[in-house]
Amino acid sequence: MSKLKLYEYPHPILKQKAADAGEVDDEMRKFLDDMLETMYECGGCGLAAPQVGVAKRIVVIDIAHEDEEPAPIYMVNPVIVWRSEEKKVCEEGCLSIPAQRAEVERPAAVRIRYKDYYGKEQELLAEDFLAVAAQHELDHLDGVLYIDHISRLRRQMLLKKLEKYRKEGN
Repeated sequence: MSKLKLYEYPHPILKQKAADAGEVDDEMRKFLDDMLETMYECGGCGLAAPQVGVAKRIVVIDIAHEDEEPAPIYMVNPVIVWRSEEKKVCEEGCLSIPAQRAEVERPAAVRIRYKDYYGKEQELLAEDFLAVAAQHELDHLDGVLYIDHISRLRRQMLLKKLEKYRKEGN
């Protein structure tokens, strides 16, 4: 496995709609493993392929806490097939927008259809934090960032803080 280069805002790949990932094969499994390693090394709980420069519909998620066994979820060509009417507000951050966070409102639960690490069709009912993480990562596949879900004023403030953070050498 190897760590992949992480692309940060405002890189244009983060605003592209990702293409179908095709079939799951050994090459894709290697990429999934590399994505997971990259996510872990960067301290994230989810990573989408566009964040590492690949405009394909591929996501990895692991919301297990540090003191728990890893529980990675590999999603190839994921599609949200159902969203709850109930909404939930959760503070979100993103590896591609370092050191910034904002509250985002999303459906409290979603059902996702995808292919797993072995290419087998799966369906997952994601609730609570898993629902937030999954929606955040699947948004990346459509060129949407969590900051696109907040008000223009909040987004401008967050991006100014990001600029300051970068100027300070982080």
